[in-house]
Amino acid sequence: MRIGLFALLTAMHFALPAAAQEKPIQDTIQNQLNAFQADDFATAFTFASPNIKGIFGTPENFGAMVSEGYPMVHRPSAVTMLDLREVAGNLWQRVMITDEAGKTHLLDYQMVETPDGWQINGVQVLRAPDVGA
Repeated sequence: MRIGLFALLTAMHFALPAAAQEKPIQDTIQNQLNAFQADDFATAFTFASPNIKGIFGTPENFGAMVSEGYPMVHRPSAVTMLDLREVAGNLWQRVMITDEAGKTHLLDYQMVETPDGWQINGVQVLRAPDVGA
């Protein structure tokens, strides 16, 4: 009984840090998506981590990369925030995005906390699961 209670309390302890950050992390992602939809690349760039800003240098370079490489992020028709997870000390927010053509995409956003708040440190497009009958 004590071991089971200890395991439950330990699991809750590790789940709390990620859960406590869920709203600000999801707000960061949604705010960036809103900026992309408005073609406001300067604002979208503010939600990128210092690492991403260093790679792309300017909001224009960043916007061109997103519009060409991640069209579902540039022009989503629907966005659903899924689970926030901690993996190897990093927080990852899973997001389901439906593009303008109606195709659904799963993406993982790696999030980092900076003095400016939560920022996006990378996005991975996840491979769609194989569906069989």
